[in-house]
Amino acid sequence: MDGERRVGVAVDFSSCSRKALKWAIDNIIRKGDFLVLITVRPDGGYEDGEMQLWRTTGSPLIPMVEFADPHTLKKYGIKPDAETIDIVTTAAAQKEITVLLKIYWGDAREKICEAIDHIPISCLVIGNRGLGKIKRAILGSVSNYVVNNGACPVTVVKKIDNEN
Repeated sequence: MDGERRVGVAVDFSSCSRKALKWAIDNIIRKGDFLVLITVRPDGGYEDGEMQLWRTTGSPLIPMVEFADPHTLKKYGIKPDAETIDIVTTAAAQKEITVLLKIYWGDAREKICEAIDHIPISCLVIGNRGLGKIKRAILGSVSNYVVNNGACPVTVVKKIDNEN
């Protein structure tokens, strides 16, 4: 991946992350780019499988061919939705890009910032759930943390109030 543009998109397979993914494909991705989907699972007491092996450093970069197979991702504890798979499969064919997935375990805010440095990512697109001020103060905002602490340009795709 040396010398190539690596566009990261934080995904949790929700409607907000699908919107951010579509936005990145429509507005940033160009022919020859690497699209790196970054997903973070909660840190749990994983005692077996791939999660134990890659818990500290995150999974290796998983090619789209592998992560489109539900059996492959089951060993990582990931259940991607069909719509997200369809979006990246179509984008890979139409835009002639390479799509990869990187899985981390732990706190999403810290792990996304870690991914920016370790992959490394040229720029990152992240969705925003549109929490109100009170919920954001209590729960914390992943997108706000990444904007303030990430070491690359970060674009936040906001959820509009009337969207699901």
